Amino acid sequence: MTDTPPDRLSIDPHSPHFDQAALERGVGIRFKGAERTDVEEYSLAEGWVRVALGKKVDRRGRPLTIKLAGPVEAWFKDGVEGVAATEG
Repeated sequence: MTDTPPDRLSIDPHSPHFDQAALERGVGIRFKGAERTDVEEYSLAEGWVRVALGKKVDRRGRPLTIKLAGPVEAWFKDGVEGVAATEG
């Protein structure tokens, strides 16, 4: 596995962008300069993150999400500190 996280990653197991191996390593996300821990999905190339909308859920019990646009940085938490993959 490389030291850069995937371009697009989701924590939802039903998503085609779900990657268990990357999630087990731990991925840190910085959105608009602030570190976020509530990110459900991100895309580095397109410059957006998807976060849960409070405690609201859809009829299948999955959290409702909102897409926020802006500069996104991602890095593996178990890797070397200070090395980040930046897009945006």
